[in-house]
Amino acid sequence: MDLSLRQLEQAVSIRRQIDVLERRFAGLVGGGRATTSAARKTGGGRRRRTMSAATRAKIAAAARRRWARVRGKGKAGGGGKKTRRRGRMSAAARKKLSDMMKARWAARRRAGK
Repeated sequence: MDLSLRQLEQAVSIRRQIDVLERRFAGLVGGGRATTSAARKTGGGRRRRTMSAATRAKIAAAARRRWARVRGKGKAGGGGKKTRRRGRMSAAARKKLSDMMKARWAARRRAGK
């Protein structure tokens, strides 16, 4: 597609008019900045809001305090490991299950022969 110089100038003029109209429209409707064609091509339409390092540090410290408060509830001596292990099986129960499984597999082996 070969464009003459006149056609190219018209295309650039129309593109500029479109950009001006998009900015005016965004100012009326969106209240924010309009995205230019260059921003759309690079994928940088919306800018991410950034947070200062001090603000991030304050938020992290508050989260650590909240977690310390949650972990500290119900314990007399402050932080520490739980003394009761949930969902664990005693050695006797583990041995009983092991013996039962061994007997079950032995029965299957006998039935298969």
